[in-house]
Amino acid sequence: MALRKAVERRLVADVPVGVLLSGGLDSSLIVGLLAEAGQSIDTFSIGFETVGNEKGDEFEYSDIVAEHFGTRHHKLFVDSRRALDHLDDCVAAMSEPMVSHDNIGFFMLSREVAKHVKVVQSGQGADEVFAGYHWYPPLADSKNPVTDYARVFFDRDAEEYARTVHPRFVGADHSLSFVRDQFAKPGADAPVDKALRLDSTIMLVDDPVKRVDNMTMASSLEARVPFLDHELVELAARMPAELKMAQEGKGILKDVGREVIPDAVIDRPKGYFPVPALKYLEGSILERVRDAVTNRAARDRDMLNADYVNMLLDAPAEHITPLRGSKLWQLGLLELWLQNHGV
Repeated sequence: MALRKAVERRLVADVPVGVLLSGGLDSSLIVGLLAEAGQSIDTFSIGFETVGNEKGDEFEYSDIVAEHFGTRHHKLFVDSRRALDHLDDCVAAMSEPMVSHDNIGFFMLSREVAKHVKVVQSGQGADEVFAGYHWYPPLADSKNPVTDYARVFFDRDAEEYARTVHPRFVGADHSLSFVRDQFAKPGADAPVDKALRLDSTIMLVDDPVKRVDNMTMASSLEARVPFLDHELVELAARMPAELKMAQEGKGILKDVGREVIPDAVIDRPKGYFPVPALKYLEGSILERVRDAVTNRAARDRDMLNADYVNMLLDAPAEHITPLRGSKLWQLGLLELWLQNHGV
C-alpha cells in the first residue's frame, strides 16, 4: 500500500524516528504502520488547560493509540502562562507571520521532543490530500465554486478586511482574484478537485507544512510528512472526490485505518491542535496582545484601524473567525512578528 511505503521511506535515518501523536486519524495511522513494521516507537503529545468549555488536549485519544501499540509515550502538559514565556522565541522562529494557535504548541513540543529524538514523522497534509476539511462537501454540487469556496474558507471577507486596516491598504479583492485564477487553470474540472489542488499545492505549503517546519527546526528537529509522499499524493489525486469526502471526510483513509488502528480513534469527532488560551484571550496573554497592537511601534506603523482593534479588545472572546480563530490574536501575532523582526 502506498501509505505504508511512504511511512517506511521516512524511516531511513542514522537515528531513531519518533511520531508527533495528536490522537487523530492521521498521526495514529502512522504509529500503527510503524508498529506493523516492527519499529520500537517514541510518541509525543502536548496539551493545554481547558478554557471555558473548550478542552485543551486530546490525550484521551493519543493514550488509546499509545497503549494499543505499546509505544514509549511522552505527554507534555503546558500551562498557558508558560506558553507566554516562550512566545517571543516562537515568533522569532517564524519565517513569516503565522497566526494559527498551534504554533506555540508545536514550538514547545519540539523542544521537548528534541531531548529524546532528532527525527519525527507527522500527519501533516492528510486533510488537504484526502479531503478532510469541512469546506469540501459544500463544493460538491457548486455552480459558483469561487464564491462558494470563499464563503466556506475565507476567515475575513473583503468588507471586514477594509474595516480592519488603514484605508491606504484597501484596494481590489486580491484574495478572490487569486482563487478565481487558480480555479481557472486546466487539469481540475470538478469544484472539489479545484479546491483540493489549490489547498495541496499552495495553502498546505504556505501554512501547515511551513509552520511545522519552522517550529521543529527551531529545536534542530527534523519533521517528515509521509502523507505528502509524491506517489501517495498522485494516487489520491486520481481518486474520485466522493471517495475522499465520504464518512464526513477522508473516507478512503478511514477505511484503510480500520485495518490498522482502533475504531475509537477513527470514529471520534474531528479534532485539531487545541490551544484555547490563544483563542479566548484573557489575563497575561490578553495584556501581551493588547500591548502589541497599541504600543508606540503599532501606532507609528498605523497599519490597523484603531476603532476595529478597540472593538476586539473590548470583547476578545466574542470575535472568532469562521475557521475558529481569534481575530484579536491574529492581529496581535502580526504586530508581534513585525516588532520582533524589526520590520
